[in-house]
Parts: sequence; C-alpha cells; structure tokens
Amino acid sequence: MNVFDMLINDPVVLISFIGLAIVLGICGFYVYYFLKNIENSH
Repeated sequence: MNVFDMLINDPVVLISFIGLAIVLGICGFYVYYFLKNIENSH
C-alpha cells in the first residue's frame, strides 16, 4: 500500500498519466476519424 500511496502523491507520475491519457485520446480520435472517412469514401 505504501508504493500505491507514493505513486498517487508523486507529481511526476500524475503528469505521466495525464500525458498518456492525452496521447491515447488523440490516437482514439484518429482511429475514429480514419474509419469514418473510409466508410464515407465508398
């Protein structure tokens, strides 16, 4: 439990998680965007 508390209270870990969430959100947007355009092109 001490490691879990350290990870939650560490600002570097929080910034890394926020950055990872942003990158995954951008990737999800591009997958949606390309799939939508492939459907519309046919």
